[in-house]
Amino acid sequence: MPRKASTGKFKMKTHKATSKRFRLTGSGMLVRTKGGKSHFRRRTSKRTKRLLSEMIEVKGNKIAQRVRRLAPYL
Repeated sequence: MPRKASTGKFKMKTHKATSKRFRLTGSGMLVRTKGGKSHFRRRTSKRTKRLLSEMIEVKGNKIAQRVRRLAPYL
């Protein structure tokens, strides 16, 4: 059976760590999670721990470009 002719196009691979850390909102805004949530949280206040769960907007244009290049199908 003959092989299927290749089109010469490549599929881009998503950088998995980037796709887990960033998300696109419905309006197209790129948001990120906050770090420092894994351990040493016993001393921190409840308010600080609650604020760590928020997602915040990515400010820098160059960082947003890099994220879109690493995860093109976000």
